[in-house]
Amino acid sequence: MLYLQGKSIPAAAPAIIPASADNWGLSFPNEGQSPVGNASAEELAEHDAWFLGDTSDKVIYLTFDCGYENGYTEKILDALKKHHAPAAFFVVGNMVETAPDIIRRMAQEGHIVGNHTYHHPDMSAISDQAAFQKELDSLAALYQETTGQELPRFYRPPQGKYSEENLKQAHALGYRTVFWSLAYVDWYVDNQPTAEQAYAKLLPRIHDGAIVLLHSTSKTNADILDELLTKWEDMGYRFASLEELPKV
Repeated sequence: MLYLQGKSIPAAAPAIIPASADNWGLSFPNEGQSPVGNASAEELAEHDAWFLGDTSDKVIYLTFDCGYENGYTEKILDALKKHHAPAAFFVVGNMVETAPDIIRRMAQEGHIVGNHTYHHPDMSAISDQAAFQKELDSLAALYQETTGQELPRFYRPPQGKYSEENLKQAHALGYRTVFWSLAYVDWYVDNQPTAEQAYAKLLPRIHDGAIVLLHSTSKTNADILDELLTKWEDMGYRFASLEELPKV
């Protein structure tokens, strides 16, 4: 089965980028090894899009999706600082508007702040290049106004919804599209997993070159991140910036 945002779909879904909209999904044939996406790494790389990093190295790329501030992001930043672990925070307009000090802290501490669009729409439903670009440009302008810095050119499609045309549009704007190769159901703020449930998903399925997606709104993530990073370090992993992703 393929798992996406808590839902499962048949694994027989085509393993290519469709012409129409699709959702990013993964299957895990073997724990501890790279999962299979509904598009291959080679197909995605043609558009400078990635769901895996360097699979020849015990490296993890930490990424967080940030729709709004729920009181946990600074604790997450504290854990990252303790472990000297770079991360990428994919933010939307609301996050920048309502938590500018946290956004500035992300930048000051050397993390990537990536583009998750201004309004978090289904970008796969937007075929017009100008409308697509406006979502990204509006967020980039707000970030620059807030931090005085240019927004790094990393893009994550909201909800993992994308089309091949979206990948081309993002690439044309100079963005690298970043999906993920490991995630778990952490986004229901009123139904958070226990630490044990989180570890049961995140430890056996970690793999070389993993791009990990966590949500900054998750209390569980904030509570376990220090220990989680320690456990991954004990397994021999290091943490790397998305800047270290392979080049096309």
